Amino acid sequence: MLGCNLYLMQIQQRLAHGHKAATMDTKFSVAIHVLVLASESPTPMSSAQMAASVGTNASYVRKIIALLKQAKIIESHQGATGYALLARPQELSLLRVYQAVMGDASPHILDIHRNPNDACAVGRNIKPVLGSLFGEAEDSFRHALEDRTLADCIGGIRQRLRQEEQKEL
Repeated sequence: MLGCNLYLMQIQQRLAHGHKAATMDTKFSVAIHVLVLASESPTPMSSAQMAASVGTNASYVRKIIALLKQAKIIESHQGATGYALLARPQELSLLRVYQAVMGDASPHILDIHRNPNDACAVGRNIKPVLGSLFGEAEDSFRHALEDRTLADCIGGIRQRLRQEEQKEL
């Protein structure tokens, strides 16, 4: 157990000295946000307008849009403001959106730390245990994304809107 205790102390020291834990990538949620806006806005929206809704800058939104365009999910026209979906929302699976912006054929949402201490019994055995568990979780996540569409997200947003907000969408 001495190896484990030393490893835990090293992690605590790193965190105390400003090392941050890993953060999740938000490209997928931003892509869905942008696609809902493109689908439901009564007038074409610029990337700046979309960025204001997302709460980020327009250049980041344009990067997401470029990935969606490359995957033939969205299009724009030279000299015209706004973007159009190339698929109907009920036909656009969230898995396809995920794959477009994350570049993964199959979702990879959980990572195992890279350098567990082999001097520790837990460190020696953690990778195979978590690898199996994380693989099952990622399979479930992939199936959930396959079974849901952009239309499901739009419907969920519509259900949450108050009557006066319905006019905005």
